[in-house]
Amino acid sequence: MSYLLAIDQGTTSTRCVVYDQKLNIIKSEQQEYSLLYPEDGWVEVDPSELLKSVYETLDPILNESFKIECVGITNQRETTLVWDSESGETIYNGIVWQDRRTANFCSSLKDQNLESIITQKTGLLLDPYFSATKISWILENIDGARAKAAEGKLRFGTVDTFLLWHLSDRQIHKTDITNASRTNLFNINTLQWDQELLDIFNVPLSMLPVVCSSDDKFGSLVRNGCDIPITGMIGDQQSALVGQECFERGDMKATFGTGCFLMVNSGPKPQISKTGLLSTVGYQLDGNINYALEGSIFSAGTTIQWLRDNMQFFNDSKSSIDLLSSSGQSNGVIFIPAFSGMGAPHWNASVRASFYGITRDTSKQDIVTAGFKALIYQVMDIRDALSEDGINIKNLAIDGGMATNEKFCQLLADFLGLNIRVPASTESTASGAAMTAGIGHGIFSPTKTLLESSSQSSIYKPRESIFSNADLEEWRKFLKVLMQTYS
Repeated sequence: MSYLLAIDQGTTSTRCVVYDQKLNIIKSEQQEYSLLYPEDGWVEVDPSELLKSVYETLDPILNESFKIECVGITNQRETTLVWDSESGETIYNGIVWQDRRTANFCSSLKDQNLESIITQKTGLLLDPYFSATKISWILENIDGARAKAAEGKLRFGTVDTFLLWHLSDRQIHKTDITNASRTNLFNINTLQWDQELLDIFNVPLSMLPVVCSSDDKFGSLVRNGCDIPITGMIGDQQSALVGQECFERGDMKATFGTGCFLMVNSGPKPQISKTGLLSTVGYQLDGNINYALEGSIFSAGTTIQWLRDNMQFFNDSKSSIDLLSSSGQSNGVIFIPAFSGMGAPHWNASVRASFYGITRDTSKQDIVTAGFKALIYQVMDIRDALSEDGINIKNLAIDGGMATNEKFCQLLADFLGLNIRVPASTESTASGAAMTAGIGHGIFSPTKTLLESSSQSSIYKPRESIFSNADLEEWRKFLKVLMQTYS
């Protein structure tokens, strides 16, 4: 029997998953690693630790001699790496998507009235979240980097490109269209790197990878005596869109990982949001491009990790369910989870995480519940923004680690007033990478249903008298005060 391999490289862990051709999981390996926080608002990753996590999950699978037909790579997006094209060594740590160090640079470009040009071309906002200002920072702050770049001796890549470079024995410098669309350098109308954008951010074209469709034949994974075709590369949130089979306009998913990302298929033409959501490439499969609208929440699993590791409220993330109030009551405690600023639709890089309403009788349960509620409130903000953009959500499919928390899923249904569907397998990002590779290898078709029937999904229906609009308005009031203070 032959199999498919998905390499799912996330913000704080790497997972390698072997699937059969019915997308049943045959084997899975996972390895966590730590991020670095050298200054306030800075988030980095050691490239060697990132690669180590990939090899430590990949090698046990390769050593079992599965007959793997093809490989799909999915990755944390926007995280930026720059390396020497001759030595292959990175010239600085990877700057993670959550990093906010370029906020002042973004403000200076806004003062030059450049944001509207950038948004019209890229579908994105001018924000430190995206790769372009991260590349600029590295070129300006690392000795000799600007000169090397001018000589064509530096390469840029998001994590997909960085992995492909190493897994192909440093032979291939490519990316896919979904990752390219997250850089602020790629024109989603012309589907090319845009020279005007390159000039704005002062990034040489020679640094950038070749842009391919998500299901292209990228090359081969060459390791441990194996030579396996890589026929899929796709950004993690777009991969979950594929994994949840959102192939029709209006199909929507939410992935709860380190951050939370709501993405809706917006059809074959880009739609620029009026409310601060992102217009991005959803995927290019079998020759067809579909776009998406996305709402980005920077801190989801990050909040749970902070409660676990820094506050030591529980020993493992799964135990957070024990401290989550099933009724959503936090006794007046409000939490703004802005560890790295606020994402869509607020886009404030300066505001920081804050609690309000703590009294002498505040309990761990109140604080933990406030953390979960803050995430749900942000989902509600994105829901409202989508509505203003003409897209009304009737139901929501969710995946990711937090989708296994039954209390959270139920509260999400209660607060949104929607049915919440959780698939039998919540690892839609990995399955989407396998599906993308399978399409590229000619095994699957993007028009054919591949996954288990929805009858095997869990459906959470909203309960009455749980959601309090007054609590939501208090949360929004506190957020507004903080954003006015740190504007």
